[in-house]
Amino acid sequence: MARKPKINVADELVAAVAEAAAIVRGEADAARVHLAPDVPDVRAIREKMGLTREAFAERFGLRVAALRDWEQGLRRPDPAARTLLKVIAAEPDAVVRALAA
Repeated sequence: MARKPKINVADELVAAVAEAAAIVRGEADAARVHLAPDVPDVRAIREKMGLTREAFAERFGLRVAALRDWEQGLRRPDPAARTLLKVIAAEPDAVVRALAA
């Protein structure tokens, strides 16, 4: 089994600072962050149903603050919430029935 070469942390830090300086000077582009493709568009789901944030949150047992943060891109739904949102988008009545049971 081949050994991994040791990483020189000092060299890594110097390189990172040099890269940051180049970005600030406009000599390099900053890295881009992309959301995973499985993150649902929460606002589109809610608006398609014609519900306010408050009504959507109440109907599906979500916190209004969490819904707002997801819609504004301040936070991302965790995996369980993403799954729930996908089911809501596909079968909202089934979710309402399940929650009422």
